[in-house]
Amino acid sequence: MKTTLLHCIFLIIPFLGFSQNPNYDKSLADSLGADDYGMKSYSLVMLKSGGGNIEDKSKVDSLFRGHLDNIGRLAKEGKIIVAGPVEKNDRNYRGIFIFDVQDKAKVAELLQTDPAIKADLLAYDIYNWYGSAALSVYLETHSKIEKIRP
Repeated sequence: MKTTLLHCIFLIIPFLGFSQNPNYDKSLADSLGADDYGMKSYSLVMLKSGGGNIEDKSKVDSLFRGHLDNIGRLAKEGKIIVAGPVEKNDRNYRGIFIFDVQDKAKVAELLQTDPAIKADLLAYDIYNWYGSAALSVYLETHSKIEKIRP
């Protein structure tokens, strides 16, 4: 049933008459690496609890301070464009990263610069993700509304 419905939708799409966006800015789209839909490929990283167990709270605090500093460094370099924690959950997910890097091996290499990952306090899964090419420019605005930096 679902397959038949999807086939019908895809058969109808060509007749919907998609039109050119009057606000389209080709130079901006090109500078952001956007395709015709204003989208591009990224790497989505799901951070999760690692297997490491460090009893020394000051050591753990230091590793997570390094984790935050590393996020800042990667953002300044334009490699990571989204980072943040997620609520407690039954899958042990801790946060997400979205990298403006499509090569999973390169992303894994960049993740090894994170002290909390190197200490196995955090682990990760990497996925290809397709989203708005404008993600990379939101950080300019965020820096203007961020009153306190972590």
